[in-house]
Amino acid sequence: MNSSSRNTSLALRNIRIICSIVFVAGIAGMIITSIAGNNVGLVNTIGGTTAISALVLLVATISANTTRPEVFDDAAAERLELKITALTKSGADEKELRELVRLATQLGETTSRNN
Repeated sequence: MNSSSRNTSLALRNIRIICSIVFVAGIAGMIITSIAGNNVGLVNTIGGTTAISALVLLVATISANTTRPEVFDDAAAERLELKITALTKSGADEKELRELVRLATQLGETTSRNN
């Protein structure tokens, strides 16, 4: 783990801790304020602060996620299947050919995970 990703995860952890404190304090503040004096303005202010804290947590978590989701490429899969069919028609053993493709895919996945 390099230093920038450690800093990012540390910053995200600090944001989560601060937002959790604001959540707990906000809920307690809304309850206490509504019981103590029924001051609607103060209750709304505390509720708004709690809601903004939730949005900050949401944006921080979304923007900190830098991994891209795996995408299945239908066109590439179709090209590969056509190649396998053509090689099978020219005399290659389909079972061995599919095993070779499976091993090559596993090798590519391990290589990309290690980089």
